[in-house]
Order: sequence, then C-alpha cells, then structure tokens
Amino acid sequence: MITEQSTAEEKLPAKKVLANIADRVYEDAIEAKARGEKVGWISSNFPQEIPETLGLHCVYPESQAAAISAKGGSLPLLEHTEGDLGYSNDLCAYARISLAYADLGACPNGEREMPLPDFVLCCNNICNCMMNWYENIGRMLNIPVIMIDVPFNDKYDVDQKRVDYMKGQFDDCIRQLEEITGKTWDEKTFLKVCERSVKVGEAWLEATTYMCYKPSPLNGFELFNHMAVATMARGKQESLDGFLQLIEEYKQFVSEHRSTFKVEETNRVMFEGIACWPFLRATFSPLKNSGTNVTACVYGPSFAFTYDNTDEMMKAYAGVPNAINLERATELRKKLCLDGKVDGGLVHINRSCKMWSGIAPEMGRRISQDLDIPIVTFDGDQSDPRNFSEAQYDTRVQGLVEVMESNKRGA
Repeated sequence: MITEQSTAEEKLPAKKVLANIADRVYEDAIEAKARGEKVGWISSNFPQEIPETLGLHCVYPESQAAAISAKGGSLPLLEHTEGDLGYSNDLCAYARISLAYADLGACPNGEREMPLPDFVLCCNNICNCMMNWYENIGRMLNIPVIMIDVPFNDKYDVDQKRVDYMKGQFDDCIRQLEEITGKTWDEKTFLKVCERSVKVGEAWLEATTYMCYKPSPLNGFELFNHMAVATMARGKQESLDGFLQLIEEYKQFVSEHRSTFKVEETNRVMFEGIACWPFLRATFSPLKNSGTNVTACVYGPSFAFTYDNTDEMMKAYAGVPNAINLERATELRKKLCLDGKVDGGLVHINRSCKMWSGIAPEMGRRISQDLDIPIVTFDGDQSDPRNFSEAQYDTRVQGLVEVMESNKRGA
C-alpha cells in the first residue's frame, strides 16, 4: 500500500516523483552546507545506512558525473583534469569529472551542482580505482577519508571471515564520523533505517521484474534514470513511496496492455554494463527503431540491498557485481536473461570501467553458449564522449537484430 503523499505529488507520474527525490538529495545537502553542517561525498555502494542513521547529508560523485554527462557537460571537466591537473585519460571518466569538480567547485554547464565535502566515504566494492580517486579528493581538499575495504569474493558465497572483517570496519567508520561531525550513533534509529532500506530495495527489485512480462510494460532504458533513487536515497521513506507508485503504474500498464516502450516489441535483449550517459539517445534509438527492448540488465537492480540482519547486510554489500567472481557474475546474468526472456544481448566494453569490462567478453561468451543466444559487444564509455562511435554501435545492433530474427525464422 502506498504511503499517503501530498496532493501535488500524487498528481505527478512516478518518473517525476523519483526525479524530484534525486534532486532533493542535492538540494538538501546544499542547504545543510549553508547552515554550517558538515556534508560528505559518498561512493554509490557505500553502506548508506551509516550516514543516514547519523542524519548526515551526503552526495554522490558517480551520480553527479552521470547527470553531467547525460546533459553533455562532461568534456570540459575531463579536459581540465587531463590538461590542468595532469591525470591520464585512461582513468575512469567518473573519477576525472569528480576531480575536476573538486578543483573548480562548479560545473561549466551548471548541471547537478553539489557542495564540496567536509569528508568522503569510500567503499571499494565497486572498484579499486575508487580508493585512489577518493584519497586524491581528500588530499586536494585536506579533508578526512573514511574507507571500508570490501574484499573481493573469489568463492561463490561470502564467508564469515569476510563478514567479520567488514563489521570491524563498520564500527570504526561510525566512530570516525561521530568525531568528525559531533553526531551520536543511535542503534534504534539504525534499525529503523535498515528496515526502510530493505523495503526500498525490495520495491526497486520488484519494479525491475516487470521487464519479465511479454511484451514488457516498460522501456528498459528508463531504469537507468530511476536507479538514481536506489543509489542515493535507499534509506528514505519517500523513496519507498516513489517505487511503490512506480510498481502500481507498471501493474496498470500490464492490465491495460500498454507500455512505455512506444513501438511494437519484436526483440528482447540484455544490456550489460553501465549506460553510455552522453549517448543515451544514440544507444536507445537503434534499438527502438528495430523494435528491440531491453528486458534484462544487472546495472539497475545491483543497487538494491536486501538483508535480515547485520551479517546479511555485510554479505549484501560484498555481493555487488564487481565484488564477485566470474562464475557467480555469469550465473547472475543468465538468470536475468532467462527471467527477461531475451533473444540476445549487448555487452558494453566500457573504457572507463576496467574491472567490469575485463570479464565482460568472457561472461558474454558463456551466456551465449549456455543460453544459445547471440551476444555482441560494442566499445564505449560511461562519460567520455571521445570513446564512443555511433557508427560502430549501429552496426553491432543491426547485426544482432539480423541474427535474432534469423534464429526466430529457423525455429
């Protein structure tokens, strides 16, 4: 049941409600900074329950970089980091955008402004580049860097040694934040935040499962936008309200045989990897023009964390896509492909994300072999527009569609 909302917000579609929630995360942090409160920058898979319990305002450089890139504003920041700060363009584009923003304190196109941090919270379950990126932010701004090291899981399941190792760091992180901010930890508040976070995660996961309907009631690319709330506001009641509203809209679409994918759905594919934010239209249009909808994607659902207790929480944060081994990563994608009833797949070889893209070709090969579906790769970047070729992408999509349709005729 959807929690009661204001009359004005009830009139808005869920996509607008969710966009407003994401905007407020930044607006609230700007206002908190103006009041003299300490605010932080936080990596997207850092245990958000900790700062949320302490009532801290934190903003997300990765989400900021994605928003800047989607609005076409990434290149000046990338060039500033490379030309003026001396960083290599082989580094993650998110990191280069963030370093430039930390140095300039503003974005040239005015997109997604956020306050400079008084501390940074870093978790390396995304990638090890994150550690150096946030350490350099700390040095540039002379602020504390709080790190939680999530060990890579070379086994299929997370073992107790890893859980205990992470729990000790949770406790140390809380102690450091109390000293930095003057806030006091409250265990009852923590349990309430965890309960909300789990409900938000469950609602977000449920929303993503509506891609499994055939035809899908949603355009799979829209999850790239909705996931911002799952990333930035997992512990907030309004996030739960927004996702529950989204679920109700999808249910209505199913009952009315409607979809936000505005053409006839003739093919269904997995999209593997981070979105090419500067080229969302360019990556979506060839799919739409061929009636090909995205009905499986690990990127969006990966920001839902569900657990029953503290140990399970540790396992959840150690179970994100880039912290697990090849076998488990492949099985995760195969399940999504089967649930999404896909006919093929697109794998983004992302120059920025070495960790993700390093195993992507082998994952694609195994998925293709095990599920007997065509998988094609394309070269790109999550934020650097210099690393993407529309012509190459169009050719790869065209080839994929031809094979999928040939397979259907053969069947």
